[in-house]
Amino acid sequence: MRKSPCHPSIPDETRRRLLEAAGEIFAKEGFRRATVREICQHAKANIAAVNYHFRNKEGLYTAVLQHGMAASLKQHPPDSGVDSSASPERRLHVFIHSFLQRLLMGTSQGAYARLMVREMSEPTAALDVVVREHIRPLSDRLIGIVREILGPGASEEAVMQNAMSIVGQCVFYRHAEQVIAKLSPSQKHTPHAVARLAGHITQFSLAGLRAPREATRESSG
Repeated sequence: MRKSPCHPSIPDETRRRLLEAAGEIFAKEGFRRATVREICQHAKANIAAVNYHFRNKEGLYTAVLQHGMAASLKQHPPDSGVDSSASPERRLHVFIHSFLQRLLMGTSQGAYARLMVREMSEPTAALDVVVREHIRPLSDRLIGIVREILGPGASEEAVMQNAMSIVGQCVFYRHAEQVIAKLSPSQKHTPHAVARLAGHITQFSLAGLRAPREATRESSG
């Protein structure tokens, strides 16, 4: 009986090579410009292998995005082993640190992060799948943390805006990577540097999250 072409547990070296080659080429060329022929040449695979494992180019692209996100989350999970009973401030720091690690560290993560940046600016149908299966759960986690810090009186709009502001600070370092390199050539994404950056963004964000409450306290005093 033929194996399902999209089954994620197929122990197949060709499938692995296709995913790795496609990740690099899609990140460089984008979905529309990349060709199955070029991907197969880099993967040293027959073109028919794409149809067998992924059905078509669209299926391969979606699989690459899902594979990259799953591998990235496995390497740098959003909770990093911190218990859910920890303070929201601690959980926010861990979330930001793991997010930056996924965005900035490692060659495989780098290729995947570049691909996601391209997908955000040139979206395909695959984005719906990635948002539903991976990004929305992460967003819900961050929104829950922000809601705890803001308190029960915070509006949903305020919670969402603050959560997106935190995300914006993090993704800036990927989106503006080339500009940052020219402005600050000595800045490298070492583990120590990323940890320091996570601490800075956390403290900056907490100051912003606490500002309305402190302003209210001062006015009432």
